[in-house]
Parts: sequence; C-alpha cells; structure tokens
Amino acid sequence: MDVKLFPTKGNLIIAKNTLALCRQGYELLDKKRNILVREMMNLVEKARKIQAEMQETFQEAYRALQLANVTMGISVVEQIGYAIPEDSSIEIREHSVMGVEIPTVELGKDDMQPRYGFRMTNSTLDTAREKFARAKYLAAELAEIENAVYRLAANIRRTQKRTNALKNIMIPRYEEAVRNIVNVLEEKDREEFGRLKVIKRTKHGG
Repeated sequence: MDVKLFPTKGNLIIAKNTLALCRQGYELLDKKRNILVREMMNLVEKARKIQAEMQETFQEAYRALQLANVTMGISVVEQIGYAIPEDSSIEIREHSVMGVEIPTVELGKDDMQPRYGFRMTNSTLDTAREKFARAKYLAAELAEIENAVYRLAANIRRTQKRTNALKNIMIPRYEEAVRNIVNVLEEKDREEFGRLKVIKRTKHGG
C-alpha cells in the first residue's frame, strides 16, 4: 500500500485514522491468536490422554479376544464377528471457535445387548466386545480432536502472518507517514510564521 501521502492536514487525519485502525486490528488479531493457541494446547493435552487410554483399551480388547479365540475357537468368534452389523451411526457436525469451523464427531448410542447366544460363548467375548466398543468411541473422539488441532494450527499460522504484517510493516509505515506529514506541516507553519513577522516588520518600518 502506498503511504506517500501529500503533506496536508486532510492527509494527516487519514494517516492517523489508518494507523489507529492498524493498531486496533493488530490488538484484535493478537487476542484471537492467543485464544486459538490456548484452545489448541488444551486439545493437544486432551488428545494425549485419549491416545493413552485408547492404547490401553485396545490392548485389553485384544487380550480378551485372544482368550475368546482360545476358549471358544477362532471359527466361532469369526462367525459371531460376521453377524455384527456395520456401524453407520456416525454424524459429523461443525461449531465455530473464533471463526474457525471445528468438526464434532457424534456416534449413536451403542446397543450393549449382545447379538449372539450364550450357549457357545463366554465372558471373554463380552469383555472383548465392551473394550472394542469403548475403543471405537475413543477413536472417534481422537479423530475429532486431531482434526480440530490441524484446523486451529492452520488458522493460527494465517493469523500470525497478518499480525506480523501489521506489526512489522503497516504500523511502522503509517507511523513514519504521520511523522513526515507532521514535520512538513510544522516546517510550513514556521516558514509562514517567519514570513508574517517579516511582513509585519516591513509594514511597521514603512
């Protein structure tokens, strides 16, 4: 943007107003960036906890599944697995955080009633099923958080570029423009004052 304004009082007002807007914009963007960074760091910490819980849950689920395979037979467990319907209850919605659209992953409530009989099964299969169901919800929650962190990080980078441009380019340019116009106008005022004094002395002398 060209800020070489002709040194007039009108342009001085324009330069001062633009400088004030740049400073206000910088403050707002800096606050937005700080809020987004805090939100992202909270989500990163939450993601760490979910990852740890999900890893532990999967380990427990696979241990229970191995026991079920041993005690019931792999073919029986496999047949039961084929009988379980695919989950199609996932819904993805979005909500806004400081103008950033964040996805929300919602799963339908899990039907905890087993879809197999008890004659050929035992508690190890029930445990495996419960653990895998829990892992599914954790995975959905983790996907939601990781996507949110990615979007927040991208927006933080864009916001940081804009704050840097205002702080390091626009604000200094308009500060310099205001100084230059003020200096030129003050010099003109001094010259005009000097001319008036000369005219006054000339009149009195005449």
